[in-house]
Amino acid sequence: MALPESTAPLDEVNRRLLDELGADPRATVAELARRVSMSAPAVRERLARLEQSGVIRGYRLDVDPAAIGLPVAAWVRIRPGPGQLPKIADLAGRTPQVSECHRISGEDCFLLKVHVPAIEDLEAVLDQFLQYGQTHSSFIVATPVEPRTPAVSRRAAP
Repeated sequence: MALPESTAPLDEVNRRLLDELGADPRATVAELARRVSMSAPAVRERLARLEQSGVIRGYRLDVDPAAIGLPVAAWVRIRPGPGQLPKIADLAGRTPQVSECHRISGEDCFLLKVHVPAIEDLEAVLDQFLQYGQTHSSFIVATPVEPRTPAVSRRAAP
């Protein structure tokens, strides 16, 4: 997929910087500069351009939901009733148990990631959405591949 014209060009150095940040998001500018064989000011400038152009959208805290008392996670698909699309998106944004909300293709229009303390607590969350459409839930039992930044390098997988 081609990048929009408004983004900074992803030359090989920018790709390497993004790969390095993906592997170690807490790397300092000095560390990144050493890894890509550039000066720290040059790397700082490149990172600023990548941020300004929207390639780097931000830096986020990643908290383990189980460590804060939310060990149960589920994907919830929602098939809205007629005219209910905006209400579902609004409710998802106001529901603290929802960590992700995606508009998807197919018969189900939304995919939510929900975190709750126990399986029985999912019922109260689902009940809020049932007034706007049908829900289908799948509990997450394992995560063999942790969420990650999409690869930016052109290297093929081994």
